[in-house]
Amino acid sequence: MKHKKKFGYQSTINACFVGFVVQAIVNNYVPLLFLTFQNTYQIPLSKITLLVTLNFGLQLTVDLLSVFFVDRIGYRISLVAAHLCATSGLVLLAVLPELLPDPYAGILIAVMIYAVGGGLLEVLVSPVMEACPTEHKEKAMSMLHSFYCWGHVGVVLFSTAFFALFGIENWRILACIWASIPFVNALLFAKVPIAPLIQDGERGYTLGELCRQKIFWVFLLMMLCAGASELSVSQWASVFAERALGVSKTIGDLTGPMSFAILMGISRAFYGKYGDKINLDTFMIGSSILCVIANLCITLTKSPALGLIGCALCGLSVGIMWPGTFSKASAAIPRGGTAMFALMALAGDMGCSSGPTLVGMVSSAMGDDLKRGILAAVCFPIVLAAAILSLRISPGKQKKTV
Repeated sequence: MKHKKKFGYQSTINACFVGFVVQAIVNNYVPLLFLTFQNTYQIPLSKITLLVTLNFGLQLTVDLLSVFFVDRIGYRISLVAAHLCATSGLVLLAVLPELLPDPYAGILIAVMIYAVGGGLLEVLVSPVMEACPTEHKEKAMSMLHSFYCWGHVGVVLFSTAFFALFGIENWRILACIWASIPFVNALLFAKVPIAPLIQDGERGYTLGELCRQKIFWVFLLMMLCAGASELSVSQWASVFAERALGVSKTIGDLTGPMSFAILMGISRAFYGKYGDKINLDTFMIGSSILCVIANLCITLTKSPALGLIGCALCGLSVGIMWPGTFSKASAAIPRGGTAMFALMALAGDMGCSSGPTLVGMVSSAMGDDLKRGILAAVCFPIVLAAAILSLRISPGKQKKTV
């Protein structure tokens, strides 16, 4: 009884919030050090770029493989292992480059280890949060995903302040400081209650059964579009800010990606607080329309200020897309289980990859015209809105998501 009093489901929810902060740390700390790696270890830019590809590539692989092992070993063990991988990767990042003959090999090994943790967290945290006995699950899911945004903002701001006070050469110390967060959260997840995803007496869908659900493929398409809508602009926001205003990279990062992340977090936190009073379908369709408008502000205006406002509005518009799709799928396919969440995370990550790629390819084909590339990305929020409408006009296909 003491165990239950000390660690209730609010502790589980808090641990899930921190889990998304951990994911933000592993995705956003190392990119701040790219120039440092290049200058300190004489690593060419081509190899540094490979670190990003490897990180997200491994996360995609883990998304897929988790379908086959998470249910067997259990969510608690998987969550603790995910956090320990994140901890180990960040600590090794500070240690291995100095220990190994090839510093790049040390960085690569560290990135691979924490990428496994990041991939597992993406698959595990959302369903654990969804299973918690909360009254309004859509609100809780949106609030959860806002913590990735706050984590992203926190990593950039705290790291920037740390480097300004103590020097960029002390980045290894900061890596160990960041590593303490997943370590403490691993201890928390070892003790908090974790509710079952599937109700007693029911059985989750197998992978084959899930894939035979037509509505599941609609949700996969929505997740792909959500990921693509989110990163099509955010990945290019810094470049756009620098070109539009001719400012330094530091100012470009603050006016581009930071404003995007802050407004995306505000959007998720807003629905997390007031979602019980707002129809989720209406909010997602309205957000998709706002996303199109934001992209048009970026691409069709000649005013740098309006372009930057478009970047910020895009962050506001995409906030609900990812968590909202998760919530709708959970309501419509209650027996989806681990397989559904893993494959949806995989589809979302594929969107995160394909969206910026489309922008880059179109921009290159149009003579490096970044505006034309971003304009091409309006297809993603349009398809997302169409998919939501298709679900609304298909009676009996899903539960009410108000």
